[in-house]
Amino acid sequence: MNTAAKLSAYGVALALVAGGAWAVGSAVGPLSVEATGHDSSGAEGTGHGDDHSGAVAGAEQDQPAGLASSRGGYTLRPVDTTLTAGATDSFSFRITGPDGAAVTAFDVEHDKRMHLIAVRRDTAGFRHVHPEMAADGTWTVQLPVSGAGSYRVFADFKPTGGEATILGADVTAAGQFEPEQYTPSRVAQVDGFEVRLDGELKPGKASPVLLTVSRGGAPVTDLEPYLGAYGHLVALRQGDLAYLHVHPEGTPGDGKTVSGPEIAFVAEVPSAGGYRLFLDFQHGGVVRTAEFTVTTEGTAEHQPAPTSTAPSAPAEDGHGEEEEHGHG
Repeated sequence: MNTAAKLSAYGVALALVAGGAWAVGSAVGPLSVEATGHDSSGAEGTGHGDDHSGAVAGAEQDQPAGLASSRGGYTLRPVDTTLTAGATDSFSFRITGPDGAAVTAFDVEHDKRMHLIAVRRDTAGFRHVHPEMAADGTWTVQLPVSGAGSYRVFADFKPTGGEATILGADVTAAGQFEPEQYTPSRVAQVDGFEVRLDGELKPGKASPVLLTVSRGGAPVTDLEPYLGAYGHLVALRQGDLAYLHVHPEGTPGDGKTVSGPEIAFVAEVPSAGGYRLFLDFQHGGVVRTAEFTVTTEGTAEHQPAPTSTAPSAPAEDGHGEEEEHGHG
């Protein structure tokens, strides 16, 4: 993952299947957008020397992150594509390279060599976990599964010598379920904390957003560093689960980034529509996830960026990390 401020923009459509099941697949198409900071394309030409191979490479470069299981020669291969609803499963997968063999060399990005996001296709049950790799290149993690349905898993990694890459695959937890419905919300309550989202996402524009953390009506000024930042923001576009990831401005310990209550981001989304946002933050050694639902409009008027009122002060060190977090 990359600390650059802008989100990479992605988009394609997946449809819901009647009867309560979700569509499985990764229909993709080219989309001309500005890639900002996190180059997850890893696209390479096929080297066949014809127009078709160039078109394939160009399409791969524009392909939304997380909607394909293969990109730039790398492939996400789950060992098993079934999960157990209402249980914590051991989930394993491999990343294979251009030669078809399991990749075993990865760079550390934000304190980890592999970040795995799992979410049901209705965006319920969000989890951000960190698998461990065996010598043969098999990654394994304990993955809580809140309910039945089709889930999307996203592997976010940087192979040594390669580009930062995000790959996605579908896995299924058998059973009946009713899709969750979400209405626009800009205030999240989690474990006694309140997190407020200010700012508007403007399609195709750099959009400052500010997340403010409070508890019991008082600002939280002692957020702890988690994976090298005071917060991590993931956005999933409703309907296709295009994966967008950005990190906040500033770095803990840089002498100017405060440890709350505000966490500032600059995000860029490609189109009008609905987005589900998930903010990870750490306090008291526990990582929590605040969830938001926002709708963007392509004709929205420009609004001034939210302004920070927190005093500038050196960041404080954190106190530990919880490997799994999210909401069922």
